[in-house]
Amino acid sequence: MLKMNKISKVYRTEMVETYALRDFDLAVDEGEFVAVTGPSGSGKTTFLNIAGLLEPFTSGQYLLDGKDVSAVSDKERSRLRNEKIGFIFQGFNLMPDLNVFDNVDVPLRYRGFGAAERKKMIEQSLEMVGLASRQKHLPSQLSGGQQQRVAIARALAGKPRFLLADEPTGNLDSLMAQQVMDMLENINSLGTTIVMVTHDPELAIRARRNIQILDGQVHDLEEMMHRVSQPSASGATPTLAEE
Repeated sequence: MLKMNKISKVYRTEMVETYALRDFDLAVDEGEFVAVTGPSGSGKTTFLNIAGLLEPFTSGQYLLDGKDVSAVSDKERSRLRNEKIGFIFQGFNLMPDLNVFDNVDVPLRYRGFGAAERKKMIEQSLEMVGLASRQKHLPSQLSGGQQQRVAIARALAGKPRFLLADEPTGNLDSLMAQQVMDMLENINSLGTTIVMVTHDPELAIRARRNIQILDGQVHDLEEMMHRVSQPSASGATPTLAEE
């Protein structure tokens, strides 16, 4: 579904080169639910922007659903992003002057679906997130959790191959956060691939796989713990510090 090989992203000024990502390798299979964690400044946002075709990279190869997107045109990049990727943001990014129905409708209009087809897709996605009865409400008339559910419905309406979620529970209280995670788990169980950036370890462990980004590189936590648990040649169990 998503495969990055030796991706590097360099920000350059006249005096300094800063690597946001360096030799970044990651493969996400279709149907996976991957949680991405890491400290501030580790490269999580850069990774998410590149994965979502929102930002170019400096070197390496990125395969999205089997297609090499390393050198595609801006027009093709936009088409792939609109057809294959759904985005869920921490800040919801709903248009305040549009009601729930019209907020979900916006990205579908860009893809050229007819009015009848869009209506069916919108109603199905709102039904999935439990907001079918709130179609005419404005975002200001909804709770934070409901607004995030609208954002999820908007991401799902176009039936993307995978979802990129950037701190999707960051603006929610713990109960609403758990409800949103329940919803994401259900969406994943239906076959949608999800990559979620989160700072909350309790939410991260609910994903099927956890990776950590440190200094612009990937560390698979399960693999790291497996290596730590294996005895060394001397018979002693290595620690992370020893590695």
